[in-house]
Amino acid sequence: MIEISDYFTMEGTIIFQKNIRKLLLATVAGVVICFSPIAVGATEKDSTDFTSTELRETAIKYLGIRYLYGGTSTSGFDCSGFVRKVFSDLGIELPRTAKEMYEIGEPVKIGEIRPGDLLFYNTSGLGISHVAIYYGDGKMIHAQTGEGVSLSNFFDQYYWYDRFVGAKRVADVELISEGN
Repeated sequence: MIEISDYFTMEGTIIFQKNIRKLLLATVAGVVICFSPIAVGATEKDSTDFTSTELRETAIKYLGIRYLYGGTSTSGFDCSGFVRKVFSDLGIELPRTAKEMYEIGEPVKIGEIRPGDLLFYNTSGLGISHVAIYYGDGKMIHAQTGEGVSLSNFFDQYYWYDRFVGAKRVADVELISEGN
């Protein structure tokens, strides 16, 4: 016959064993999570893991697509729709408008601009109204009224120079030796 004191001893042992199992399971799960590839940073493709060549190839494939106010697809792009599409293709989601894009990223001095940096302009007299991607070699790629997606001189003396507001870096693009 089991005494009441024996029952409490057995009940305590059972509870203790259940708690030990839970603790052991939680410990094993913690170890697995801590040493999984995701936890140590080995993701399939880091969002900023691309080269200036990949950036250029991605942007240039849209060259010649017509300008369409509010456009975000290959049927037609506006400036921010084009920039957003290029970066989306590379795994980076950006805000929709040039003004919203200007609010993110790190400011870049003119002498430190690299391929992939965003260039912002005031073309309307009302603040940020145009965005382009620095392509390298003094060129920018952008969607502009009348020309669609095209390459232009970054500081064209007749138009873009006086309207330049600033540059922002939204991704760490790996530079390669083909120039900047």
